[in-house]
Amino acid sequence: MLDIAAELDRWMREDREFAVASVVAVGGSAPRRPGAALAVDSDGTAIGSVSGGCVEGAVYDLCVQALQDGTTVRERFGYSDEDAFAVGLTCGGVIEVLVTPVPADAPDRAVLAAALSGAAGGEPTALARVAAGPPELLGRALLVHPDGSYEGSLGGPHEGAPGGPYEGRHEDSSGPDSPGGGFGGGHPELDRTAAAEARAMLDVGRTGTLDISEDGSHCPGGVTLFVESSVPPPHMIVFGAIDFAAALVRTGKFLGYHVTVCDARAVFATRARFPDADDIVVDWPHRYLERTETDDRTVLCVLTHDAKFDVPLLTTALRRPAAFIGAMGSRRTHEDRNRRLREAGLTDQDLARLHSPIGLDLGARTPEETALSIAAEIIATRHGGTGAPLTGLRTPIHA
Repeated sequence: MLDIAAELDRWMREDREFAVASVVAVGGSAPRRPGAALAVDSDGTAIGSVSGGCVEGAVYDLCVQALQDGTTVRERFGYSDEDAFAVGLTCGGVIEVLVTPVPADAPDRAVLAAALSGAAGGEPTALARVAAGPPELLGRALLVHPDGSYEGSLGGPHEGAPGGPYEGRHEDSSGPDSPGGGFGGGHPELDRTAAAEARAMLDVGRTGTLDISEDGSHCPGGVTLFVESSVPPPHMIVFGAIDFAAALVRTGKFLGYHVTVCDARAVFATRARFPDADDIVVDWPHRYLERTETDDRTVLCVLTHDAKFDVPLLTTALRRPAAFIGAMGSRRTHEDRNRRLREAGLTDQDLARLHSPIGLDLGARTPEETALSIAAEIIATRHGGTGAPLTGLRTPIHA
């Protein structure tokens, strides 16, 4: 659901009724990952995708049916060898979708609206929904915030609904009689346990399922929760305001990064040259990086290929958390840079994190082709890909 938060947030604000199908589990060579969503409103308008086209028609019909009967359902789609024309995934994978109606009077509508608004606004947001368990709980929703507080309830009467006794945000630190208890107070630990688990998944930006018991204990069994985490876009920092950087900025934005360009030369680091960048910083690269927080999703691309910039910058970068650190330059530049970095105190283990020369071997020549080769290496590094042509490979396309 949070996969299409911006569009659904608009539908909420327009008071539209809709049903949303979310991929909650996958197997084999499935085309979309958990969290992919397709929604259909009462006029038949559809947004999103759950399979890249294979089963969209069938899922669309499920959404229409859910809007008509108000029932949340979970359906499984796989490959059918017996009937080549049956609805299924031709790629041989398996997906399971949770189809949830959101009519105007849906008890969880306020909770879902808050989750969609937060995700659309770039706020860290976790939405936990019951994906399997007692039929009366299927689809129930809990919105979890980074501080562990939560809105809504997974069990019993909809305590978190507008006007209910537990309307609003609940804290994650109170005793057995605190708000947020599930199953009408019979199992008050369910919501608190779900909130704690969802918060842990939000901390690492993970989307997936987890099993807990109906009484809220951590022992698996009884209830399967599907937790969607929406976190702010990862940060890509491009050092060096050159023409290759302009192409990489556009590619980074296309991939969903918050992109910053940094260069010490004010004449080159301008909005006119980088209209697509989120931020443009005029400063020595290493000084900017020293005061900038990075994490395990951050991408650092060093395109300056000038030792006076590269060495102090990479000395700082290779000692910081980052998903990818790459530097442009020829083989000779790379060898000279590594020598200088060792002299600056970096170890072979530090240098092993450096992708240099940056990019995959695509035979790139133009700035746009070079940006594509860099982006391809970033993606391959993030997902553990080889960068080899799929033709001839016998490994699964979707690991």
